[in-house]
Amino acid sequence: MGETVHFPMNGHDATGYLAQPVGETGPGVVVIQEWWGVNDHIKDVVDRLAAAGFSALAPDLYDGRVVDEPDEAAKAMMAMQLSDASKRMVGAVRELERRTGRQGVGVIGFCMGGGLAYVLAAEVPTQVRALVPFYGVIPWQGAEPDYSRITAAIQGHYAEHDDFASPDRVRALEARLRELGADVEFFIYPGTHHAFFNDSRPEVYDALAARQAWDRMIPFLHEHLGS
Repeated sequence: MGETVHFPMNGHDATGYLAQPVGETGPGVVVIQEWWGVNDHIKDVVDRLAAAGFSALAPDLYDGRVVDEPDEAAKAMMAMQLSDASKRMVGAVRELERRTGRQGVGVIGFCMGGGLAYVLAAEVPTQVRALVPFYGVIPWQGAEPDYSRITAAIQGHYAEHDDFASPDRVRALEARLRELGADVEFFIYPGTHHAFFNDSRPEVYDALAARQAWDRMIPFLHEHLGS
């Protein structure tokens, strides 16, 4: 359903995977990759969003590189320049606004991308209206965003058993965001592990929790972005 597209990024060229509803343009949603890259799973999420009525774009933060070993993924993530990733994500926001003719987008992200989703929402707060982090972590020292700048409604999805984003850390962040006045609701799925939404990883995938998260996210996005 989707295709690889090129879009401007601060005077340079960036690429991403784009899918749109058949015969129309729906509200824009930026999809931010896990540390594996824009792989088949991320492309499938983009395609599913298009089938649900959204124009979805996953900016490629690794320039086409996809890895499948944790050590390689960790190295690729740590080698990524946060400033460069931010420019690519902002470029994706603008590209979706251009293609859809609508102002404002949603952002969803997974693992590394869940952390970067917060970064993007703080970077362009007037343009990000709905934020959906899945077990999001911010592993770079000094990269924590200014949460007070985020104006988007936030719906977070987290695992009960997660060394990266433990329930204690998740509830602490939720309380912090609430204190800042954010419209926020976090869900912690019992019995699940990090990456429970990723159906390409059978060792952690939880079909029931993934379906619950999807069924919560889609109406949330429509509520804040329109149809």
